[in-house]
Amino acid sequence: MIAGAATGPVAGAAADLTYDGLVERVRAGALGPDPSTLRIAVAFRTQQAVRHDGRGTGYRNEVLSLRLAEAVGSCAVEPGTLPDGALDDCVGADVAALLDHRLQPVRVAALDAYLMHLAPHVPQCGARPFPLPTGSSVEKSRARAKAVVELLDLPAGAVVLVVGVVNSLLEALSRRGLRYVACDLKGGETEWGEPVVTDALAAAPGCDALLVSGMTLGNGTFEPLRRHAARHRKPLVMFAQTGSAVLPHFLGHGVSAVCAEPYPFFWLDGGPGVIHRYGEPCPGSA
Repeated sequence: MIAGAATGPVAGAAADLTYDGLVERVRAGALGPDPSTLRIAVAFRTQQAVRHDGRGTGYRNEVLSLRLAEAVGSCAVEPGTLPDGALDDCVGADVAALLDHRLQPVRVAALDAYLMHLAPHVPQCGARPFPLPTGSSVEKSRARAKAVVELLDLPAGAVVLVVGVVNSLLEALSRRGLRYVACDLKGGETEWGEPVVTDALAAAPGCDALLVSGMTLGNGTFEPLRRHAARHRKPLVMFAQTGSAVLPHFLGHGVSAVCAEPYPFFWLDGGPGVIHRYGEPCPGSA
């Protein structure tokens, strides 16, 4: 367990901040500059296919990223689903317009870029850096998984709902003596032949805690999971490449901890890196 990790009942579990409520505060300029005055300079798409050494299965990732001044906001998408014109829509557009874009991933990436611009991952906002070592893709994946799972303060035998199947996370949970229910919209099986359920909300009541990917922001499933965690006072830990600057705002509003990983992601480079862990509400957050 790290300092600031969730212990016992989730602090401030009242669900008084919603995702839509955060967006409205940004639109109104309640957190910083009027988003209509800030324009996206660069839009890009990162695609990845991977099969780690020693693993029997592989997967693909695709991420939309938007550059606002020094900040990069990101949202993962299902590979092949982002229209070709999405990048053109974003370049030169103001953030306020993109918060109303027809595509949810564009809206999320724009919100992430705006909030990253206002409050990067620094100790003043509660971020605690966690260094990732130089290494192979699987070595770095396992190092990240260790950082994420340490944010769960649970006794051995507790059951964790994992939304967004990452094999390294499942390994790390097993090493801690924790059980898990693997959930992903794609279904199928884990690396070890375990079934992957597709309905997170249906599985949540039987679990003691939730470990959830930031990708849920992009597919619209984050808010129901946040409400469940808040209502039932369950730890909800987010691991986030998508919306890494968005999710810390929900600490104390159903989210108990966040492992934030802004662009560039660990899988892009074999050198050392850093991710950022949050376990307490950020001063001045929504």
